[in-house]
Amino acid sequence: MSSSSRYDAIIIGGGHNGLIAAAYLARAGKKTLVLERREIVGGAAVTEEIFPGYRFTEFSYVVSLLRPEIIRDLELPKHGLKILPLPSTVTPLQEGDYLASWEDHDLTRRELYRHSPRDAEAADEYSRVMARAAKAIKPIISLVPPDPASLSWRDLRGLLKLGQYGASLSPTEICRIAKLLTQSAADLLDEWFEFDPLKGTKSASGIIGTFLGPRSPGTAYVLLHHYMGEIDGAFRAWGFAKNGTGGVSAAIASSARALGVEIKTSAPVSKVIVKGGRATGVALENGDEFHASVVMSAADPKRTFLQFVERQQLPGDLVTAVESFRVRGSSGKVNIALSELPDFTCLPGEGPIHRGAISISPSIDYIERAYDQAKYGQVSSEPYIDMVIPSMIDRDMAPPGHHVMSCFVQYAPYDREGGWDDAAREAFGETVVSTIERYAPNIRRAIVGKQVITPKDIERIAGITGGNIFHGELLLHQLFFLRPAPQWADFRTPVKGYYFGASGAHPGGGVMGAAGKLAAQEILKDWK
Repeated sequence: MSSSSRYDAIIIGGGHNGLIAAAYLARAGKKTLVLERREIVGGAAVTEEIFPGYRFTEFSYVVSLLRPEIIRDLELPKHGLKILPLPSTVTPLQEGDYLASWEDHDLTRRELYRHSPRDAEAADEYSRVMARAAKAIKPIISLVPPDPASLSWRDLRGLLKLGQYGASLSPTEICRIAKLLTQSAADLLDEWFEFDPLKGTKSASGIIGTFLGPRSPGTAYVLLHHYMGEIDGAFRAWGFAKNGTGGVSAAIASSARALGVEIKTSAPVSKVIVKGGRATGVALENGDEFHASVVMSAADPKRTFLQFVERQQLPGDLVTAVESFRVRGSSGKVNIALSELPDFTCLPGEGPIHRGAISISPSIDYIERAYDQAKYGQVSSEPYIDMVIPSMIDRDMAPPGHHVMSCFVQYAPYDREGGWDDAAREAFGETVVSTIERYAPNIRRAIVGKQVITPKDIERIAGITGGNIFHGELLLHQLFFLRPAPQWADFRTPVKGYYFGASGAHPGGGVMGAAGKLAAQEILKDWK
């Protein structure tokens, strides 16, 4: 059966960027439809009950990058958004000791002093320098990338804005940003610190979602990208969303519906309908058609440019650029239902360690060795693991007395040697459990259920090509006016009326929402 309906705008994909774009378009009075292939909205920001009574944030798991202006504009707290702060990070060490950073600045300083008086002195200045660099680069998040090779009025105006921004920076800030864009996380941290677990834990922010090791050039920028987090005006703050990151998507969807957006789930799009070089609507896999003046894809760049439209509709250099856009997933997730809390040898019994992040990152060398194995298609035998126990902060996530633990793992290469099957997935899960067991010996007996997610599963379930959580790596040659391709970083495509606004666009991934907002703004400019 084929249906035909008319809208002002159709958004392909109900991830957070798609929902945000839809909400902004509806706010401007446009009749907007969101089409989501899964039965729930949220993309990679979803919460699901994997085992009866245990609710997991399946893919993404912490919140910080969501832009404060989006929270305000869409009145998300009114629609249920509640961010609960993540108060600490503890790195358990093999010999029974630990490194911790707490909410209390003086406690953290004393803790660092215990390990390295020099690092305790350097830490505050490092934080100030990184926060200043993040604040200096933050205006670029809300800039539409101009094409430096174009002489169009729009691009010239964008270059002028960029020039004004550059002129507002001090020579020190310009040098620092240039260094951060090209340096490795390891080199950056070696300049500041001496204690291996401190450097290992800080370097982990530079490899998240990226198929690189901490010694690879460019990882200092990924570290800075994660430094741009903000909660309630507190810079560099991280937290959980009440009800997991699915709670973020639910709040955005609720706001969008209140503004008049229609959301259809279980509605996979097969193609964008193009007539006379212009997008006029979309066709679903079941044959249904919906028509609109504007279509925006919130899917990844490969699906947006190589699947939804015929390649002959696009210039050859764009097709080549998107084909070579790096999207190899390197991250896995292991979601564990527990009958009791993991009991960490370094801090026995229930305590503050369980309310924050727990990081298996004893040194830069440890993480680099994990990357060495992944480079050759093997799952790391001693992986970097970032663990959080959301049920300690949000009791609704698990049955009384029980818990859910989310383990983000690097590295699990998308193109694993021998491929991914049930046995390989089980072996990956076992590696994660046995790694945790070294630090929390009771973990195995506490496991009630375990969900293991590989990059292949992220691709299959969330529909992200390559299973890359950022829809494409945050590398220097894939940022700003090069994301996703030269000449096409302004959220437009060569097909008139067809736009692109997702994590694979500027300014990149994380539960940030900036790409969806910027794309909606450009659509509305063109409408005028």
